[in-house]
Order: sequence, then C-alpha cells, then structure tokens
Amino acid sequence: MLIKFLTKVFGSRNDRTLRRMRKAVAVINGMEPAMEKLSDDELKAKTAEFRARLEKGETLESLIPEAFAVVREASKRVFGMRHFDVQLLGGMVLNERCIAEMRTGEGKTLTATLPAYLNALTGKGVHVVTVNDYLAQRDAENNRPLFEFLGMTVGINMSGLPAPAKREAYNADITYGTNNEYGFDYLRDNMAFSPEERVQRKLHYALVDEVDSILIDEARTPLIISGPAEDSSEMYRKVDKIIPHLLRQEKEDSDTFQGEGHFSVDEKARQVNLTERGLVKIEELLVAEGIMEEGESLYSPSNIMLMHHVTAALRAHALFTRDVDYIVKDGEVIIVDEHTGRTMQGRRWSDGLHQAVEAKEGVDIQNENQTLASITFQNYFRLYEKLAGMTGTADTEAFEFSSIYKLDTVVVPTNRPMIRKDMPDLVYMTEAEKIQAIIEDIRERTAKGQPVLVGTISIEKSEVVSHELTKAGIKHNVLNAKFHAKEAEIVAQAGYPAAVTIATNMAGRGTDIMLGGSWQAEVAELENPTPEQIAQIKADWQVRHDAVLASGGLHIIGTERHESRRIDNQLRGRAGRQGDAGSSRFYLSMEDALMRIFASDRVSGMMRKLGMKPGEAIEHPWVTKAIANAQRKVESRNFDIRKQLLEYDDVANDQRRAIYTQRNELLDVSDVSETINSIREDVFKATIDAHIPPQSLEEMWDIEGLQERLKNDFDLDLPIKEWLDKEPELHEETLRERIFETALDVYKRKEEVVGAEMMRHFEKGVMLQTLDSLWKEHLAAMDYLRQGIHLRGYAQKDPKQEYKRESFAMFASMLESLKYEVISTLSKVQVRMPEEVEAMEQQRREEAERLAQMQQLSHQTDDSEAAAAIAAQTGDRKVGRNDPCPCGSGKKYKACHGRLN
Repeated sequence: MLIKFLTKVFGSRNDRTLRRMRKAVAVINGMEPAMEKLSDDELKAKTAEFRARLEKGETLESLIPEAFAVVREASKRVFGMRHFDVQLLGGMVLNERCIAEMRTGEGKTLTATLPAYLNALTGKGVHVVTVNDYLAQRDAENNRPLFEFLGMTVGINMSGLPAPAKREAYNADITYGTNNEYGFDYLRDNMAFSPEERVQRKLHYALVDEVDSILIDEARTPLIISGPAEDSSEMYRKVDKIIPHLLRQEKEDSDTFQGEGHFSVDEKARQVNLTERGLVKIEELLVAEGIMEEGESLYSPSNIMLMHHVTAALRAHALFTRDVDYIVKDGEVIIVDEHTGRTMQGRRWSDGLHQAVEAKEGVDIQNENQTLASITFQNYFRLYEKLAGMTGTADTEAFEFSSIYKLDTVVVPTNRPMIRKDMPDLVYMTEAEKIQAIIEDIRERTAKGQPVLVGTISIEKSEVVSHELTKAGIKHNVLNAKFHAKEAEIVAQAGYPAAVTIATNMAGRGTDIMLGGSWQAEVAELENPTPEQIAQIKADWQVRHDAVLASGGLHIIGTERHESRRIDNQLRGRAGRQGDAGSSRFYLSMEDALMRIFASDRVSGMMRKLGMKPGEAIEHPWVTKAIANAQRKVESRNFDIRKQLLEYDDVANDQRRAIYTQRNELLDVSDVSETINSIREDVFKATIDAHIPPQSLEEMWDIEGLQERLKNDFDLDLPIKEWLDKEPELHEETLRERIFETALDVYKRKEEVVGAEMMRHFEKGVMLQTLDSLWKEHLAAMDYLRQGIHLRGYAQKDPKQEYKRESFAMFASMLESLKYEVISTLSKVQVRMPEEVEAMEQQRREEAERLAQMQQLSHQTDDSEAAAAIAAQTGDRKVGRNDPCPCGSGKKYKACHGRLN
C-alpha cells in the first residue's frame, strides 16, 4: 500500500529515469537547427572533433547530446529517416548499461546506431550482437552507409571466415556478429599459439539485440569447442604389438638401472618407467615396425606423441588387469569401480589409456571428443567492460537481468499509443476442438481480408495446424526458423490482405510485419526499377495497407501458451506496431503441456462445474489467472536452473580467467627463461624434499629413491650415493645445491647445441602445450565432478560448497602438475639440432590448424546437423523414446529429434 502511494507521488524508477533523459532529448532537439545548417563535410568532421575532445579528458556522457544530434542529422541525409524522441531515449538507456524494452516496430535497429556511434568514438570497438548470421549481415549492411558517412568503419564477423578476415572485422570501429561467433572466437583466441593467431581485441562494449533470447533463453547452453577426433587407433595397435616383447624388471634389481628388465612398475603411484635397457630395446622394436627412423631417439622432440602412446600401452599391460580393473562386454571395455566393484558404463580413462586397453583386448578403438574449451553466455558477456541490450519483451525478466548481469531494465514508451486488442484466452477440453476453433477463426478473418499470423511452440505443432489448413483449403505459408534469409522475406509479406502465416516462436524475429506487405521487397525483386514503377508499387501498397487497416489489422493467434509469458508477449507484439490496428487471441486446451502439468486440476474442476459440452470454450478471468500462475511457476523453475548453472560455472570461470590470463601473458613474451628457472627451482626443491626431508637426519634420507626419481622424471643419472660416501662433509644444503647446479649444467649444454633463441622458442612451446593438455584434462575432471556432486547432499553436505572446495584442490594440483611436467619434458627431451625443434613446432602448428578446422560447436543451427550430431553421439546405441534427447535440448527424444526419424 505504502509503495503504491510513494510511486503515485514520486513516480516509479522507470518514470524517474525517463524524466531525467527527456531533459537531454530537449537539448538534442534544440541542436537540430544548427546541425541542419552544417555542410556534409562539417558534419563528417564532427567525429574527429569528438575523438580529440575525448583525448583531452571529456567524458562520453558529456558528448551525448551533440553526438546523438549528429547521428540523427546524418541519418536524415543518408536514409531520409529522422530518429524519434523515443529512439533518442532508447539510445541513452543503452549507453547507461541498461536493457531497453522497445516494442516491435519501434525501430530498435536505428536506435542502436546512437550508442554504437558514441561508444565507437573511444576507438576500443563496439560489438553489436544478433541471434543469427542473416540479421548480423542485414543490420551491418543497412547501417554501413550511415557509419561510413560519419567516418566509422563497419565489420561483419561471420562464421567460417578465415582468421585475417575476422581480425579485420574486429579491428573495425563497429562489428556486427552472432553471440555464438563472438563466444567461439574468444575461446579460439585462448587456444592460439602465437599472438598473430588471435582475432579479438579487448572486450569493450557489447550491444545485444534480442537480449532476452541470448542472455536468458540460451543461457543454459554452454559454448563448447571439443576435439580432437583424430583417428590414432592404428598407432595404438602398432605400439600394443611391441609391448609383449618387453620384460618387467623385478623388484630386487629395480633400484639399479642395469637390471635385466626393460621397465619398472610403481604400483603405488600407478606409474611405469622404461629402464636404459628398455629404452634401447623399444627403440629397436619401433624401428623394426617402421614407426621410427633408424638413429632416431624416442625422446627427440618430434616423438613426444609416440612416447605418449608407449607410456599408455605400458600402463595398460602392466597396471590394468581384465576382470579386476575392467571387463570386456559386447566388444566394449567397461571400467570397474575399484571401491564398489560395479561397472561404470560410459566412463573412460583419459590420457589415451582407455584406447591402449582397447588395443590390448583387440576390441574396436573408440576416439573421444574431449572438451578443449568452454564458457557459458552469462560468463562471456560479463567479460565486457560495458554491456547493454534491447528487446521487445524484457520487463517480465527484469529481476534476472538485474541479479545475474547487474543490468536495469527501462521500458521505453512507444512513439504512438498502442491500440491492439488483446482478447481473453479461450480454453477447450481437447486439442482437436481447439484446432477446429482456430481454423474457423482464420476462415472468418481471411474472408474479410484480414491477415493472420499463427504462432506455435514447435515445428511439430506448426505442421499439425498446416495439415488442418490444407484440409480446409486455406492457402498459407509455414516458417520454422530453419532458413533465416527466406523466412525474413515471408514474414515481410505476412501483412498482405488475407495472408495466413504459421510461425514457430523464434521464426522471423527481427523483421517487421508491415500491413499490406513490404513494398521495398517488391522493388528489390525488380532488376532496374524506374521511378514510375516504384511509384506504382507504392500506390498499390497504400491501397492494400488501407484495406488491411479497415479489416482490423494483423490478427495474432497463439495455438497454446508458452512456458514463459515473455514469449507470449513477443508473439502478441508482432501486431499493433507503430500505433497500427491489430488483435490477438490465445487458444488453449486441457491437453496442452503447460495446462496438463501445471494448471490441470484447478481449471478442469472449473470446467466441470460450468457443465461444458464438446466444442464449447471457457473464457473467464479465473482461468486467465490460473494460467498466469502456471507460467510463473515454470519461469521460476527455469530461473533456478539458470542460476544454478551460473553458480557452478562461476567456479570454473575464476579458474578459466586465471589460466587464460597466464596463457596470454605467455603468448605476449618471447623469453620465458626466467619463469622456467623459477619453476625449475620449485620442482627440484619439492622432488628433493620428498626424499630428503628438510633439516632431517641422514638416516631418514631415501637416496636410492631420489636417484631413481631423478633418472625417471628428469633423465638425470647422478651418483648421489657415491658423492656422500666419498665426501663425508657433504651436508644437506650443499647436496641440494650440487643436484640443482648439475641439472642446470646439463640443460645449458642442451641450449648450446641449438642456440639460445631456439631454446627460448622451444621452452615457450612446451609451456603452452603442457598448459593446454592439463587444462583439457582438468575440464574433463571438472565435468565428472559436476555430474556426481549432487549426491553429496545425501551426506548432509552442501553440493555447491563441496564443488568449490574440490575443484579448487584440483586446480591447485593441476598448477603443480604443470610445473612438474614442463621441467620433466624439458629435461628429458634430447635436443640435437635446431631443425628438430622446428619440426616439433611445425607438428604443433599443423595440430592447431586441424583443430580449428574440425572444432565441434555445441550450438546446432539446423535440424539435419543436430540429427547428424546425435547419430555421431549415439552410434549403435538405441535411444529410448522417453530418454533425454542427445542434442541437449532437455526434451524427451520422442518430442525432439525422435520425430525426425
């Protein structure tokens, strides 16, 4: 009560914001006469003047009135279109890190030119984000003449562009592209191996069109780059044949490196190491099999991947036993849980171990797609210094925009009053009765020349309505968001007299339905239209336009309520643009998913009390209220899902940012020797500490273990026992120094062979490669942790807190592994010639190129692609009709891609 009273006295927050901005609109309008007097050259020169003023310390906010006045005047000269006052208000809202709710037909595309121009003056770049490539290209080409008139460059970031073209697009003042493409470019940049491979600049200002679709509807789907799906099964088989020829070194002689065996096994650490004899033996076998060249070393840089195969095969034979660690069933290796003894269907060992076991057992070797990089839209868009968005329907989701993205929502008034008639819902008992009523409504309205747009919630439903319309002999067009360019043409003509268009919710979004059809589309079809032809087309259109207005304007029919009120409002918003006449009505049945799940008992109880007969509909405020409550329940549930996803992804996001920051710093320097030296000290200190505890008695020292560890992990054969026997004065501190100095000397000798410059290049490559490899494994481990973490709730533990704690421990462990692996690789690699280092670099570059080509996107844009992806994921496994669809939509298979089959 008090809040209502205060709102009446002081106005709502929205009212106060608009009141403040209207003062600035008055200032802009006051500048119009002066702007009109400027010549084209003087108007163009304003851009350089604004930039100079910014450099001298003026703020963007102080430039708003003049900059907006300049854009408005330029638009009048280039397009013959003048920004309305409400569009100026929208531009100011978008500049203030807010969501602007502007109704359909209010000119959001033209509104966006104002904040885009203003923020591009900083020279840091503006990203305009759309939902598909067609809209990105259309808006960029439409606005290009205006921006270029004002001296701004425009880029289009399309999928499939080569890196140089993408870099050029990002270096433009204003870049248009899709949310998917911006996100994937960010991930790809953070997988680059040289600064030249990156395409994006620092993320400055993002202006998101259809912001509710991108930041809310798609927020549950992460962007994922996965790979590699390279078929290395033949290599696993070849190496597997060699392993039985090697002998295991027995425990008695494992302390010396001159025993009879070829490899030693540390069952406690689950590790296998080649002995010196083993290295010679396996090199002979690899040469005999034609896998390696004569005179080559297994430890040479070009054979790092081969070494990986050998290690995996050794572990598969020496550490993993059939019917203990795994079973073989139906030609598949299935892991056995060591704690419970249960099989773990679907789980696979990492690091190529699973493939090595498959080779050992002679079953088909499966290649895995592994997550290389991923990010959610929520976390990607929060990376921008400044974020804003616009849509026709944001107010219902204002709380989510505020709590997750810290974006306030401002409802911008319409230029002309809304006169659309929104009629109450009609509820029928059955789906068949509802469809029949819809057909009758369409028949009545088209008979008087009124165009009708029928909105459905799925492709399946649109096909049902289409089938019934065909049976009734009513001509119509069907849209289902498959072909964006074609659908925009159909939507543009959906306002023709008596036109009937069926569209799924998202189809044709971003294109206005003009009453009487689009005369511009008709002109575009002519090759070289004469002024007379254009005038005739406009005159014909005016007749049609007036006829449609007289018939009541565009009529919207909703075939059922969507889970979200926002989507319903979007459908209604297609009619009544710019003060045009229009009407809307939703037809529901008790068999609709929303009614069945959330509102069935209450509404069907009302219907029984009212004694409804077949074919009759109920139309009552109680019913409308019950449906609104059902929608609120669903929206609340979906919000909780998105919020939970974000809370978990925030943990990964902190780690992602730390890794990517470190990686970019690595990329930008040419000399990482200082970092390597620092890491080397840490690694050797930790290694020695494990065997010689600091400030301990000599009796507690494990010298044999230390010698073995230095030999296996760093290829350092040091006679430490001899040193201590011959030099009694050698104490703990001096021993540590000698080990470290000897390791450094060995490394320096390697550097002398290839030269300092090549060694720096090699160090950087090893660091990047190791970081990427461990980060990839860490992502897989995080995925696995995330899948089972909810079970901690049964132990009275908070799953989120447990996830944070364990993922932090895993991250810390990964960073330690990174140090160890980098030093171990650099110590073991036998560098002979600069050509070898270059060969390894070339191999790495080819791998990066292959990955870029075959990256797998998690967002599918075409049902046929999605179906192919499902086929790839499921293989021969039968997907049950009630199983979740493998495409990731969250729907049951029968209700999603199951019907395609």
